[in-house]
Amino acid sequence: MSERILSAIKLGAQQLAAVVTLPGPARYEYFVKRVADSQEVWGLYQQGWALAKTDDGTLVFPMWPSSDYASLCAEFEWDGYDAQAFSLEELLDELLPQLEEDSVLPGVFYTPGDKGITPTVAELIGDLEDELRRT
Repeated sequence: MSERILSAIKLGAQQLAAVVTLPGPARYEYFVKRVADSQEVWGLYQQGWALAKTDDGTLVFPMWPSSDYASLCAEFEWDGYDAQAFSLEELLDELLPQLEEDSVLPGVFYTPGDKGITPTVAELIGDLEDELRRT
């Protein structure tokens, strides 16, 4: 491989590690900006979407800003699941209203060592819409 390709791979791994180790609120902010920019969200899927639970037992739908971050968790908590994308439009128009109806929280940016942030559906919609207005 060329030195430039190896450098890009190393930079990608460094960026991945840097973002994954951010505190939850900073990862949430990164998620909102990245999703507004890319117009896509990633979940984990294996004969159904991966779910988690809060400490009090509330169901959570985990989601990530890219396949790389989702795949990190597929190797640990959700072994055998594959990263699968859906559009920001699907998130806002279909998934989030369905989660709210089913009393499931969005789980933003889980990592192998952290459960991530669980905003209300209204908070996540508001933050995404605010970011979309800025872009």
